[in-house]
Amino acid sequence: MFRTTHLSQQLCLVLGVAALSVLCSPSQAADAFPAKPIRLIVPFSVGGGTDILARDLAPRLAEALGQTVVVDNRSGAGGNIGSEAVARAAPDGYTILFGSNTLAINAALYKDLSFDPQKSFTPVGMVATAPLVLVTNAKLPIKSVQDLITQARDKPGTLNWSAPGTGTPHHLASEIFNSMTGADITHVQYKGGGPAINDLLGGHTQVSILTLSSVKAFIADDRLRPLGVATAKRTPLLPDVPTIAESGVKDYSVELWYGLFAPAGTSPAAIDTLNTALNKALNNPALVQRFKDQGYESREGTPQNLEQQLAQDMTQSAKAIKDAGITVD
Repeated sequence: MFRTTHLSQQLCLVLGVAALSVLCSPSQAADAFPAKPIRLIVPFSVGGGTDILARDLAPRLAEALGQTVVVDNRSGAGGNIGSEAVARAAPDGYTILFGSNTLAINAALYKDLSFDPQKSFTPVGMVATAPLVLVTNAKLPIKSVQDLITQARDKPGTLNWSAPGTGTPHHLASEIFNSMTGADITHVQYKGGGPAINDLLGGHTQVSILTLSSVKAFIADDRLRPLGVATAKRTPLLPDVPTIAESGVKDYSVELWYGLFAPAGTSPAAIDTLNTALNKALNNPALVQRFKDQGYESREGTPQNLEQQLAQDMTQSAKAIKDAGITVD
């Protein structure tokens, strides 16, 4: 009798543990995020500035998450192809977008977008900013922002912007400058930053607003002269150069930023895990220095910070594009 009772008790105990395991497994699975590799979609081509930044971040993010982060380039249509791929992905946190303020610009630039930057994504957090700097050919007598404005007003048609592509943040920054100052500076569009810089160095164009990362070598060897940075505050990457705003163009501020986004509907728990890991990665001294060496400032924060930045840029971009009559048709 004892043996039978003892075996029955053991059987009940085993069955009870099994049942408890089944009941707890969904919760445990949820708590285990991420349980498999994460795909980081970069909506631009391999080797470009955005791609390099994403690939610098990926291993540090993987280390913080305890899972592999695979960079997947989906370039085309000004970043829209990669962005759409994330918007259509399952909202499980395993597919995320390495986005930028091109999301805000494209919302106003393209009339047939299949996604909404504010409704199709859930912000994870900021990654970095790339300070834009107003530069001129160092051979010109223009030494300040006010010198540039004076010549543009007094001698209309004598100055040309070197713009790396229609509808880029650089293009919009110069259009906003024209609008806020009344300057008459003509835009000359190039297919990318390289050709735009080459003609600026060659004297075929006279002025441009470009990322610090792309022009810092030419500033260092005195071929280009920095007149002002487009950021709201001076950048520690170029501390002696004033902002365009403090140089007399009140409230001028345009910044190129990068951030991570997940598909809309991704659980708050997954977003919190991703944001915590992202901020941990951005606190890594080696990554901070790597960004700095390339002309970027790491920018940790909350999903709400990124959400606010996107909303602000969508308003600013829509106005600039409408005022300047910019189209991609």
